[in-house]
Amino acid sequence: MIKAVVFDMFETLVTLFEGKTYFSENVASDLGLDDELEAYRKAWHATETDRTTGKYTFAQGIEIALKELGQYTPQKVELVISKRRQALQDTFSAIPKESIQLLQELKARGIKIGLMTNTFSDERDFIRSCELFPFFDVPLISYEIGICKPSQEMFNKMTDLLGVSADECLYVGDGGSRELYAAQQAGMHPVQCTWFHDLAFEPHVPCPILDEFEHAEHQKDILAFI
Repeated sequence: MIKAVVFDMFETLVTLFEGKTYFSENVASDLGLDDELEAYRKAWHATETDRTTGKYTFAQGIEIALKELGQYTPQKVELVISKRRQALQDTFSAIPKESIQLLQELKARGIKIGLMTNTFSDERDFIRSCELFPFFDVPLISYEIGICKPSQEMFNKMTDLLGVSADECLYVGDGGSRELYAAQQAGMHPVQCTWFHDLAFEPHVPCPILDEFEHAEHQKDILAFI
């Protein structure tokens, strides 16, 4: 019997591909680094784990990457932060009503709700202030707790805090960070959500459709697994 549903955040409850997008190529263009795009991406991704687990803020990650390329100025960091904030504002201003309705229905049924997200400092701030946040009985945000998916420690922490066993948990995510495999290994019931899949574009597609997992094409389809 399912007693809890644990959600990923990005490309699950909200999408970064809504409205303005701001990825590495956009940063490089704004900073005049088009000819150094791959070098910038390498320097940026080198700090990803540390940014995800709270060692560095988003701003510090940009600073480190630009210093690696000999391109750092405080003004450049501020420009990137501003553009990134605009993109995240688009994301969280366009939370699908279907996501809200799904969480409302789960609450009405007495189902516990968890959030498990790999998140940088700026994303954390938007998550905590958005209208979805009050629905979460247990929010595990990697930037705050110092661990991230697919670590089994994160999945075990979630079930402990929810007060349920792993086999009583449905895990819903797009599949990025090998989260569905990790949920399965933890003993949860993983479902790949695909409702945002067509919005993503290369090289930023978080995860392809995985045939080995059950799928949900619409938010309301999750209720069939309860």
